[in-house]
Amino acid sequence: MTIEIKAPTFPESISEGGITAWNVKVGDAVKSGQVLVEIETDKVVLEVQASAEGVLESILKQAGDSVHSEEVIGKISVGTKASAPAASLASVSEVQTPTKETEASDEVSPAVRRLLSENNLRAEQIQGTGKGGRLLPEDVKNFLAHGVSVPSSTTAEVLKPKPSSGARMEERAPMSRLRKTIAKRLLDVQHSSALLTTFNEVDMFAVQELRAKYKDQFEKAHGVKLGFMSFFTKAVVAALKKFPSVNASIDGEDVVYHGYFDIGIAVGSERGLVVPVVRNADQKSMAEIEKEIRDFAARASSGKLAIEEMQGGTFTITNGGTFGSMLSTPIINPPQSAILGMHNIVDRAVVVKGEIKVRPVMYLALTYDHRIIDGRDSVLFLRTIKEALEDPARLILDL
Repeated sequence: MTIEIKAPTFPESISEGGITAWNVKVGDAVKSGQVLVEIETDKVVLEVQASAEGVLESILKQAGDSVHSEEVIGKISVGTKASAPAASLASVSEVQTPTKETEASDEVSPAVRRLLSENNLRAEQIQGTGKGGRLLPEDVKNFLAHGVSVPSSTTAEVLKPKPSSGARMEERAPMSRLRKTIAKRLLDVQHSSALLTTFNEVDMFAVQELRAKYKDQFEKAHGVKLGFMSFFTKAVVAALKKFPSVNASIDGEDVVYHGYFDIGIAVGSERGLVVPVVRNADQKSMAEIEKEIRDFAARASSGKLAIEEMQGGTFTITNGGTFGSMLSTPIINPPQSAILGMHNIVDRAVVVKGEIKVRPVMYLALTYDHRIIDGRDSVLFLRTIKEALEDPARLILDL
């Protein structure tokens, strides 16, 4: 009996995906639940598993092909076994026990295995930047382009670009679906919204003191480190409660005021920027928020975030300070009407009660849609965040 391998059911927001890599070849035996192929959409990477045990009979969509929701991409012959070619004496003598090289290749994704195979590379030659040192497709591409690797083989030296007189090298690569989507949305929002950005600065002294005093107890009690994002998320929620227009969105000729606080947290990954959502942030503790954000960041790198986790936010926070950004003008994530940009913390000379002191200062930027948010509300909204962070007791007392 033959059964069909189908692409997953895509949500309405996703029109199509692309085959990244097949994990098996025609004629290979497959087990029920085995990941056969990866499909990249403009938001996440989806895995297609075998629904029954058998042999891969055919592949109808190759790596690089576009696929639509529930489209047939291959077939499995159920109830048959893979035919193994007769082994010669020579081949039997060449059978070896698994090496570190083969073990390493088993730990990487099909997309990485394909890149390694196509370029005659080994996994241990390249330094992985994923969670736990996991090797990512971008690591292989960077190695090929720049020779960034673990210096364990002469192959690295061969691939490193060497200076030559008059050489002007170029490399052309297709944009990923995620990158295309990001580019389109950024252009669309700038053409359809009246964007304006207001700035302020916040003295992070009180927050840093609080973290230094309780960070060890916090981590011991909750199993997660106390970061800055939970403070900012709580401060944002407090400000959104005071200024509902910042938590609203435009739908046609209507303004939709949201009675809940779903905060998007922009996460930079090798695939591009994604914005998973902390839902009902007003009802969650700082520990719960920190755990959720840490989980988002870990899964964003491997494209394992679910589509539902990146939909429905009412406001977004982006932290360019993790990369050393001093100041920026972030672009809103539609249909939201505002976004808060955090930046790096730098010791600056400030006046405190008539005295010049050195304090850790962060610049904040609020980009908002002027069609729905007035300048007064945007300035007061940002000032509310500033006051809450400079005196965190306000968050406890709801002031």
